Amino acid sequence: MENNNIQIDIDEAIIEFVKSHCIDKIDIKKKVEEIVEAVLKEQNINANIVDVSIQSATEEEIKEINKKYRGVDKATDVLSFPIFTREEIKQMGSGSNLQLNTEIELGDIILCLNIIEKQSKEYATGLIREILYMITHGMCHLVGHDHEIEEEKVVMRALEEKVLKKVGVGNPHEK
Repeated sequence: MENNNIQIDIDEAIIEFVKSHCIDKIDIKKKVEEIVEAVLKEQNINANIVDVSIQSATEEEIKEINKKYRGVDKATDVLSFPIFTREEIKQMGSGSNLQLNTEIELGDIILCLNIIEKQSKEYATGLIREILYMITHGMCHLVGHDHEIEEEKVVMRALEEKVLKKVGVGNPHEK
């Protein structure tokens, strides 16, 4: 697959959070581009230009967004707002509906960095891994995956771990 131009609109607050909280200095934007490319490759989605927006929100902000759009009155770690339906994404993956030189906007991912930081400690995953996992999780939603049904959850979790492994972010609990 050739993605000539992956355009990530990443909130500067996320970049600064990673710089100030992580000992291992990584280029978060480059890592996110690798994640986006890996997810698209796994889904056989080809495009010259791919746009994804990744923003941050406080716990109160993400709680309000979650309540407004999902009817769930609680804060959460990540929310995804895909542009395309699962069926449209499947058509893109089959190549039947998308020309190679088409620009596609996949949607928006919103991270709550405070919750992600707490989870990284609770799950003993490390902050960078947890942030990248949540971005990967959000990307999987943007390309039509879900985890409401157990069978779908198994497929989505396997894709998440496969993508993270491809970009050099292993699971700290695997031996």
